[in-house]
Amino acid sequence: MSTHPLPSSYIQRFMLENLDIRGAVVRLDDVWQSLQAGRDYAPAVAKLLGEMAAVSTVIAGNLKQPGRLTFQVQGHGPVSLLVIDCTETLNLRGYAKAEGALSGEGLEALVGDGRLQLTLDIAGLDQPYQSLVPLEGDSIAATFSHYLEQSEQQPAGLWLACSSTAAAALFVQKLPGADAKDIDGWARVQTLAETVRADELLGLDPAALLGRLFAEEDVRLFTPRAVTHHWPPTPEKVADMLRGLGEDEVRAVLAEHGEVVVHDDLSNHTYRFGPDDVDALFKPPTLH
Repeated sequence: MSTHPLPSSYIQRFMLENLDIRGAVVRLDDVWQSLQAGRDYAPAVAKLLGEMAAVSTVIAGNLKQPGRLTFQVQGHGPVSLLVIDCTETLNLRGYAKAEGALSGEGLEALVGDGRLQLTLDIAGLDQPYQSLVPLEGDSIAATFSHYLEQSEQQPAGLWLACSSTAAAALFVQKLPGADAKDIDGWARVQTLAETVRADELLGLDPAALLGRLFAEEDVRLFTPRAVTHHWPPTPEKVADMLRGLGEDEVRAVLAEHGEVVVHDDLSNHTYRFGPDDVDALFKPPTLH
């Protein structure tokens, strides 16, 4: 099994050559830390969001054509929304909306009854593709495993882990020719993958992890892809949005609050516009 230099946050796909089973390992270190910066999430909320970031990276990394992928988990519990947005270059952002007292851990206690929504925006399409499915199971892993099997019509396995400093995923999927190569191969791989521990997902590199889990198999590692979190402030876009609202509405907010405040939840940037800023927004263009 050849190895490759690993970025701080990455996805690395692999193939079990003799079994026709594919998979991926995801590790988010600096990206996961950036997603949490300044958020003050409760540990149980952070765990859900971190696991969702890891599995969203798995799915974005397996897209057959470039596109922007957004996953939303919506429910009626104290955590009403979890969002992960990922571009085709694996530039990741996201947030969780939590209100009120948390009543436990796990998807059911925190989110309650709800749904998983996928939005895939592909260049050239008139409208983004959307898919809605109910939440299945009491974990992000169970919900996304169900989604993957339904959407791709192939058996799949998913294992997730999250700490305060890292989020990780192991994904395996049976391909159509697997039974012809080894009738017992998929069952064997599932049994072996089930032995993975959270500390291994969070602490071992892919070569060591897969070598431990599938020691008797021929594993081919593909070149890892870096995952990033690079969403600098875009004040010009916010200014355009305020102009679109109209001067009367913006000045009414300014009169009531003394400033106009816009917060970008996904990128975690706050924009403030005082009286002089609002004047500048709606100042007539200078004619030469």
